[in-house]
Amino acid sequence: MAIWSSLAGGILRNIKYKPTLQNFEIQKRLMSGHETFALTSTRFQFRKFKNLLHFYFMLGFIPCSLVVFYINVTVGPARLAEIPEGYTPKHWEYFQHPITRWLAQHVYTNPQQEYEKYLHELYERDEKMKLRMLEKRVKDLMAERNDYDAYYHMPMSAKYVRIQKQDADTLADVGGFERRVP
Repeated sequence: MAIWSSLAGGILRNIKYKPTLQNFEIQKRLMSGHETFALTSTRFQFRKFKNLLHFYFMLGFIPCSLVVFYINVTVGPARLAEIPEGYTPKHWEYFQHPITRWLAQHVYTNPQQEYEKYLHELYERDEKMKLRMLEKRVKDLMAERNDYDAYYHMPMSAKYVRIQKQDADTLADVGGFERRVP
């Protein structure tokens, strides 16, 4: 809508229109001697956006800068010191600035924990690779010996192994004998 009004305003400003009726000039009514009203596009949305941007920027910037200034003046950066005997420093105590230490303690995860999660992911990938290789070997042997997976073959899953183990333990308890683990 604003585009059409700006286009119309530009067109009307550039065209010098004098209405005539067979070489007789028609009188134009000029209100109180002023010129005609020029159409321009509205700037309401831009001003509203600019005001909200300044408001929310200052709403966040002023308190954050005051907190940072207060921490820098009162607490200050950490200094290197000898580690007491038998004390293990926490992972956030290695950072110099107090805000960084607070973020490392309360927001970010422990780097050791991240490393152990990464190692667990590598372990899981390795186990899946081994299972895929074993399954491929079984399929290759079945193809080589012209076998088929009919009555004697059951694809294994950890879920079924646990259920089978629980059933075997229950039978061993009911029968009164010790179960031998292969």
